[in-house]
This record gives sequence, structure tokens and C-alpha cells, in this order.
Amino acid sequence: MRNLSYSIVYIAGGAKHVCNSESCEHFSLNVEEKDNVLSIAINPKCPISFEKFDIIIPYTYGNNDKIFVNGYQSWTDSMEYEPNWQMKELSRSTEFYIMHSFGKSMGLSKSGDGNFWKFPRKKGFFYGWSYGYVRNGNNVNIFGTLTEKYGYTVVSFDCNNNQVIISKELEGVTYTQESKLLEFAFVSGEYDNAFDEYFKLIGTPCRETKKRKGYTTWYNYYSNINADIVNRDLASIVNQDIKFDCFQIDDGYQQAIGDWLITDKKKFPNGMKAVADSIHQSGMLAGLWLAPFAGVPSSKVFKNHPDWFIKDKKGNPYKTGHNWGGFYSIDIYNEEAREYIRHCFDVVLNEWGYDLVKLDFLYGACVLPMHNKSRGEIMTDAMDFIRECVGNKMILGCGVPMFPAFGKVDYCRIGADITENWVNKNTIREDCSNPHATSNAIFRRHLDGRAWMNDPDVFFLREENMKMTFEQRKLIAEINSTFGSLLFISDDIKNYNDEQKAVLKDTFAEKEIKIKKAEFEVQDIIAVEYTENGVDKQFKFNIRNGKTY
Repeated sequence: MRNLSYSIVYIAGGAKHVCNSESCEHFSLNVEEKDNVLSIAINPKCPISFEKFDIIIPYTYGNNDKIFVNGYQSWTDSMEYEPNWQMKELSRSTEFYIMHSFGKSMGLSKSGDGNFWKFPRKKGFFYGWSYGYVRNGNNVNIFGTLTEKYGYTVVSFDCNNNQVIISKELEGVTYTQESKLLEFAFVSGEYDNAFDEYFKLIGTPCRETKKRKGYTTWYNYYSNINADIVNRDLASIVNQDIKFDCFQIDDGYQQAIGDWLITDKKKFPNGMKAVADSIHQSGMLAGLWLAPFAGVPSSKVFKNHPDWFIKDKKGNPYKTGHNWGGFYSIDIYNEEAREYIRHCFDVVLNEWGYDLVKLDFLYGACVLPMHNKSRGEIMTDAMDFIRECVGNKMILGCGVPMFPAFGKVDYCRIGADITENWVNKNTIREDCSNPHATSNAIFRRHLDGRAWMNDPDVFFLREENMKMTFEQRKLIAEINSTFGSLLFISDDIKNYNDEQKAVLKDTFAEKEIKIKKAEFEVQDIIAVEYTENGVDKQFKFNIRNGKTY
């Protein structure tokens, strides 16, 4: 990473300044490089805040190179591009709606980076969060941060100007003393070996190594669940000769989002401990969904403690998402709120007895910089706090910015929510989308077994409530089985015919997988070649419509 140059815009003394070197009027940078790890700290001579902090590295791209950029959080589309392609993005009219008017007031833009990060809209420019790579054949050059506790790192690949740009997202922080800004690595080598080395440098080993098969209530009933539905589907699983490891209750058991310990007694008259007990008696781990930082206006936690929630600059509650009619997120630095979250986990895990918690909408913790902390520092603190609360029980992360969750969760969603039909939407990059879910499962495969065990989301085999062909459903099952480590369904399997049961058994079967090739053959057409228990296999499909070839 020699021949670095800088493009820095900062505020000092109430005025904006530009700096293109390691030493300026108002600060100096301590820059160290050893064994392809770059460390940078700032020594301010007066209070400094940054509007832009870019490190520019010369890099020559080849016509056959593939460029991977990692999306902001679990749901964000993440894939490889060719140097002359252009990143998928919203239409300008859709973006205007989301970023302004009604869409902004409902929090539509908050799940992704669109409300705080801008990038050039042109061919040949690609940006992602925390790490990315350039691949040629089976060799990769990885550019990646070693921590985000100093602020998020954006890695951009500018093929037009033959540059890699490392940017720090430092909004909301004023530096008054010597402070670390960056720890960044460059790793080159064969795909798997390079990622092994990169994660060794990061130093946060994968907590869990076991693949699991299970069931979740969400993708058949959504929030319309009750004890009868749970008991019926639980009995269906027990009466089959197919082994399930986990049975997870998703959204819909609680009285309101945020009131995690107030169970809807009409739906679950015997409470949630009784549900966990039934699951355990059936020989499975019990899982429960929560969005621990979220609260809706109708919840008791929000009504009684509005001061616990994130505020905007005017001191008003700040909506962090549009789900459930719009919700707010807890300020994780509020001590009373932290104690409330600790108590919720203590009850769920120790009194009710759940073994795994699916924790969703975690991005809400860091939608705004606050307390002189950047978004990246806040999210890192949030994930440290969550792991402290959960202890040795298992976490399935979802809706979470990726790097701060490395080594903190046991399983993690790595793509968008799957849907019952294969629709190519043009909305926010974090929206429900089969194209995004399937491509993310393939192109984020390097995280599996290194950062956590990958959750590619559920697959469907049922006929009820379904708008996909059976071929499309089998395709998703094969992708999940090949690239994923958490294989969940939401079907009532007593309704399966023999073919559906056979596909389920094959998807759940223990397999030794080795990926030989997984890439865009042409734009939108992904070709995969792999061995399964030593047998060569392959498939090819169009991510836009789910058509196989």
C-alpha cells in the first residue's frame, strides 16, 4: 500500500479546510505500515471534525477482474461486478421519495446507507463497507478494515482512474486528543487462503461451527401466529423422520414491539415459557425473535420512557424504520435502557429457557452519530453489549451492519428477506428480494465459518401461500444447502407430498461441499460449479427471474 495520497476535508476553528498530506496546519497523522497492515492516528492541534477522509491507493484493474463490494448491513445487496458495469441503485425518483417527504418521515431510508453516504453514479465505480476484493480467477486482493470501533470504513474501487479509495465515515466526532482512525489490511492469495489470513488478522474467531436445520413461524404466518399454529407445526415436525435442530418463534407473540416480556395472552394463553418447554420436549432447541433496540409509539416502553430513545438534533424522537407503522430505537448509552434490555434477555434466556435469540433491526442503534461517537463506534459498542447480555446462549443476527457483528453472533443473515414470489424490485437495497437473497448467499460465502455461520434465509417447498414455481423453490433450496449453514423452513410439512419430502431430506442432509466456481457468467446469469461429497455438480440461473438453465 505504498504511494498513498490523501483527500481530506475538515472543520477547525469554525471554518472548512482541505488537506492532501499527512501534516496540516491543524493536525498531523501518525502513519505506520507493517506486514501489509496500515495504521493511522490523528494528533490534533485544536478540535478537529472531518467531512471527508480518503486515502487513495493506485491500483491497475484488468479486463477479466471481478470486484466484490460488501453492502452496509445484512439485507443490503452484495455481489461481484465487472470493471465496466454499474452498481445497482434506486431510480432518482424513487430515491427522492424515500429521502424526502413522506418516505423520510416514516424512516424508509434508515435501514441502509442512503441517508448518510453518497457515491458517484457512474460505470466503473463500486463502493462497499468494511472490506472488498478484486478477483482474477481464483486469486483475490482483499482490502479490509481490522476494526470499525474508530468509525466505519468504506472501500471504493474506481476502475476509471485506477484507484482504490479507503474512506472513513466520521460524522459526529470531534477530535481533541491523539486518536486512532484506521487499522487496515491488504491480503493477497488464493480465495479461501486469503480470507483465512484476513480473518486471522481481524482476530475475532467464529463462535459456532455447527450447521443447523430448523423451522421458523415467520414466512408462512408472519405476525399472525398463536399457540395452536405453533403446536400444530411442532407436532408435524415431530411426526416426520427428518431431523430438525431448532424451532423458532418469530414476531407476533408480544403485545407490542418493544414490550418483549408482555406476551399477547389471547395468542399464547400459557405464556412463552410453556412454548419453550414444548419445543424442548420435542427434542429441539427453542428460538425466539426480538428486535431489542426497537419500540413503536404504542408500546409501554416508549410511552413510559421516551427519554430512552434516540433523538434528532432538535431533541425529537427519531424514527429509525418504517416497519409496524414506524418505530424508534433505544439509545444504547442510556443506563436505564441498558438495564431494561439486560432484564429482557435474562427473562427470555434464563426464566423462559430459550436457547437462541434471533435479534433483528439491530442497525437502528447507529442510525445517527451521537455522544461524540461515530456510527461505526456505536454499532461496535452495541454488539459488544448484546453479546454481554446474551452470554453463552446463541444469537442469530439480522438487519445488522456486518463487521461490528463479526465474532459476536453465532449465525447471521447475509441477504435480504426471501419472498413467496420472484419479483425484481427497484426499491431500497435492503428490501425483501429473491434476487438479492440468492446472490448474497453466493457472494458472501466467504463469511461462513469465519465471521459466523451464514443464514441465507428460509427456503420454501410448500404449495400453500406460494407464487413461485417448484423449480424456483428447489433452486433456492439448492443455493441454501450449498452455501448456507442455517437451513430453515416455515412450512407445515405434514402437507408435503413425496417429492417435497425428498427435496427436504436432500437439503437437510450432511454434505461436504467444495465450491469450484461461483460467478456471473454474463450480467444477471450466475454459474455455480461445486463438488458435493466428491461428486461434481453445477447449476446456472438468472437472478432477476429465477429461471434455471
